[in-house]
Amino acid sequence: MRGKVVAILETRTGAHLGELIARRGGVPLLAPALREVPDIEPSRVEELLAVWRSQPYRLVIFQTGVGTRALFNAADALGASGELVQLLARSVVVVRGPKPLGELNSREVRIDWKAPSPFTTETVLATIAGIDLRDARVLVQRYGAANEPLRHALEARGAAVDEIATYRWALPDDVRPMIQLLDALAASTVDAVVFTSAVQIHNLYAVAQAQGRAAQLAEHLCGLVIASIGPVCTRALAAHGIAASFEADPPKLGPLVAGLEAKLAETR
Repeated sequence: MRGKVVAILETRTGAHLGELIARRGGVPLLAPALREVPDIEPSRVEELLAVWRSQPYRLVIFQTGVGTRALFNAADALGASGELVQLLARSVVVVRGPKPLGELNSREVRIDWKAPSPFTTETVLATIAGIDLRDARVLVQRYGAANEPLRHALEARGAAVDEIATYRWALPDDVRPMIQLLDALAASTVDAVVFTSAVQIHNLYAVAQAQGRAAQLAEHLCGLVIASIGPVCTRALAAHGIAASFEADPPKLGPLVAGLEAKLAETR
């Protein structure tokens, strides 16, 4: 990896990922590609609890750590987090991955089912395949966008699905690092790009579109090492005509960096 320029679009753990790459001799190029904006009012939680009391949810699915935390923070503002925990105790609680698991553990919420790696919609659905959902009310903690495949699959099994939006994805306040990345890609001075979420791909294309450079982006990425955190990310890349060089297995930073190092070694 020595001397190789690696673009990183991750925001929250981008600096840490950059440190891991720098320790191996790589040159991290940080271009944070998204911002997580809390998007839940206490009044929305109040409405949710009112409905929940009279029409209990049989199943509750938590998809992200940041969204789970935002939901409980809004409940805290109402003084209603204790009631939220009590209502969850009467439901089947499912988590999509380790981050919502950690948030719920901190609130002492009982967790009934944990979707296995790589923590996709498919693994969630496989985990709950044995649960009877006919005429069941299901609550889904939404991540930055609606998970339509999850909703449709639950409804196809007879469930009535409600979603609670707790945050939304947006472009960073400062997109100049992303524009600088587009410049570097056009100048062929980047060796690898690391994608840790599908929304990073969509946002990179949004900035490229605003710059009138979207048509060339896939071509500029072709031939580079394209690191993908997992299958959801890989599918988003493929939708833009970009082939991932590899997926991290399991979808964590350690295997991601190890795979990146191995792929870059092949390009010497």
